[in-house]
Amino acid sequence: MSSTHIFNVEMTCEGCSGAIERILNRLKGQGVEDVSISLPEQKVSVTSTLSSDQLLEAIKKAGKKTTYLGTQ
Repeated sequence: MSSTHIFNVEMTCEGCSGAIERILNRLKGQGVEDVSISLPEQKVSVTSTLSSDQLLEAIKKAGKKTTYLGTQ
């Protein structure tokens, strides 16, 4: 069953959010169903069957400070 996980990610520009989006889009078909990014709120929502830890590790590959906020 999929859940929507919310992360706080330090993003300063469109390039930052684009990098996060590219990383998560690579996981589509492997558990990630939908990705929504709010640059002004610095929030990333991911609907996925993957665990929050798996998603957190993937997002951290962008080199941005990331914290898990919970599910929606």
